[in-house]
Amino acid sequence: MPGPIAATGGDISWVFIELGAAVVGLAVLARLANRYGFSAIPLYLLAGLAFGNGGLLPLDFSEQFIHVGAEIGILLLLFMLGLEYTGEELWASLRTGLPAGAVDCVLNFSPGVIAGFMMGWSPLAAVLLGGVTYISSSGVIAKVLVELGWQNNPETPTLLSILVLEDLAMAVFLPLVAVLLVGQGVMAGFIAVVGGLVTVGAVLFVALRYGKEISNVVFHRVDEIIVLTTFGIVLLVAGIAQRLQISAAVGAFLVGVTLSGPMVEQAHRVLAPLRDLFAAIFFFFFALQIDPATLPSVLLPAGGLGVMTTLTKLLTGWWAARHARLPAAGGVRAGAALVARGEFSIVIASLGVSAGLEPQLGPLSAAYVLLLAVLGPVLAHLVESLPSAGYRPRGQI
Repeated sequence: MPGPIAATGGDISWVFIELGAAVVGLAVLARLANRYGFSAIPLYLLAGLAFGNGGLLPLDFSEQFIHVGAEIGILLLLFMLGLEYTGEELWASLRTGLPAGAVDCVLNFSPGVIAGFMMGWSPLAAVLLGGVTYISSSGVIAKVLVELGWQNNPETPTLLSILVLEDLAMAVFLPLVAVLLVGQGVMAGFIAVVGGLVTVGAVLFVALRYGKEISNVVFHRVDEIIVLTTFGIVLLVAGIAQRLQISAAVGAFLVGVTLSGPMVEQAHRVLAPLRDLFAAIFFFFFALQIDPATLPSVLLPAGGLGVMTTLTKLLTGWWAARHARLPAAGGVRAGAALVARGEFSIVIASLGVSAGLEPQLGPLSAAYVLLLAVLGPVLAHLVESLPSAGYRPRGQI
């Protein structure tokens, strides 16, 4: 009996051949990027665009199978990023990062809303476009931080606090928009939002109070047990978070924050190869979903929004660094990293597309995200060499 991997029809051997060829192709692109010292993310995205629906040579493997692999990539990226920090450090960072998070929202939500109204869209469609332009890609940025070795940079705690606040904002935004689209009213969305925020608070409390005890229980000297335990916990918590209208990425990040001690080093060592594999699949699959034929008609507005919100993200990073008393170079690096858009922007746009809200919302969001998903890592690489004073202020991660 054919399994779900063969859902698109045909002999399962062709699914394996095409998927294997795709992964080998990603390996070649990674080698190329490594040889010339730049991020492989733009190459993964362009490969997905070339081999997706409407591309040069569309592949025919199961979309559901690749989608699951891509989502696992996001979860592992955020989980391993969370391993870098303790609950106390995260709490201190969130408290000091709230002003930067507010500036980020105002500067980057507004351009999308204004552009939507200028194009004659409905208020709800304009608000959705505001969400698309506001939220940075945690997946892309996490990969950039790892590739460029920025985990210990002085601006990284501020950058991460902005990302976490963005994801928490989505715990409010997505349920509200979803219920408004189906006409259920604000009260139903409010109930979902409260439940989600309570859950986030509970997980953070557990991380602060019982993080060491949990790490001791999970820790084991056998790598196989560590892989099965941590991977299972990440998937379980992420799934529960998603059911409660919280970002699965936030759930995975908080699992990483909860763990500490010797467990962290071992989890890094055994899970890093899995993270790299599934992260590459995520970026490839994301671009695989974009039909190149839909892009030309929206390139001008997407490019205009891209330029505007690149500047606003750079301004966000500069302001956040200044507020945290960090070097100006750190602010430029933080702003450059924040430029990338990705998974959340597409999720937001898909809500409007599914509801038939605005025909141009899908193609415009796809072109915009593809542009900035490529530009963000490239821009981060260009500012990589800026000097860092290595200053880490009291109260920050």
